Amino acid sequence: MQKLPPISNIIDFDTSRLPQLEVTRQRNQVQPVKNNIADLHRQLVLQLQTSLEADRLLSMFFDTVRGSIPVRGLNYQHASTDLHLELGENAIHSMHYRLNHQGENLGELILRSDCHFDESQLTQLEALLPCLLFPLRNALLYRSVILDALRDPLTGAANRVAMDQTLSREIEMARRRGGLPFSLLMLDLDHFKSINDRHGHQGGDEVLKAVVACLKLQLRNMDMLFRFGGEEFLVLLSNTPLEAAGIVGNRLCEAVETLPFVYKGEAVPVSISIGCATYRFPESLDDLLRRADDALYQAKRNGRNQLRMAI
Repeated sequence: MQKLPPISNIIDFDTSRLPQLEVTRQRNQVQPVKNNIADLHRQLVLQLQTSLEADRLLSMFFDTVRGSIPVRGLNYQHASTDLHLELGENAIHSMHYRLNHQGENLGELILRSDCHFDESQLTQLEALLPCLLFPLRNALLYRSVILDALRDPLTGAANRVAMDQTLSREIEMARRRGGLPFSLLMLDLDHFKSINDRHGHQGGDEVLKAVVACLKLQLRNMDMLFRFGGEEFLVLLSNTPLEAAGIVGNRLCEAVETLPFVYKGEAVPVSISIGCATYRFPESLDDLLRRADDALYQAKRNGRNQLRMAI
């Protein structure tokens, strides 16, 4: 049986199909398309100059492309800026692209359809992809600068400045909407001083990074993880009532407890304690944080490696 070729493609914007557009259009004149690709190209170029938000740019690209090509969904991710985006619907057929420009990684793009993409559709699609080049590159640079200012340099979690800004905004939105539920998980690494004493600060730093990576794998894209200070972290669960937040908190405890962390050949047991509090309209942010902190204190007092819910 002949092995099918992989469907992943590398799109290098410097050698894209754009110069071939006119030749291909002439070759396929017998199969008219819904929109003129050259016109769509000009339209996209203008539209994509209006924003520095990567998710907004990709949304505009998706809306324009599916007006001409039967694309049902779009997925995009850019690991270094922690950007993950899903638009539209899932479908059984897909085309995967790794976007590069002069050796610079601009992310991975997946376009989904209910039917196979034919050669004409791929040519049209790859003629439009270069429209993303400079807008997407600039948006990723902008996002990177913003993240650097709001991100803990050691763990990659959002920092205290980002936490204060985000929680203040979340409180304001909850009050404006009459108490839309959101929850906080305040967590602390158990016996972290002992880890530092035994393995040094470098070992402690590696534990912090490993725990943050573990936590991120358990959270939704919309959830936010902040480094509160030292070995303390805070998770914001938007649109999440107390019961659902408790389920997430227990999942985080289990994930960290089973984390197979090894430092210099020695297994290092790691666990976390968590205090969970759900916003009560119209309490202040300080009151909410105090309740989460009180619950965390109870978790540590009762043996650690567990979740306690705020009263």
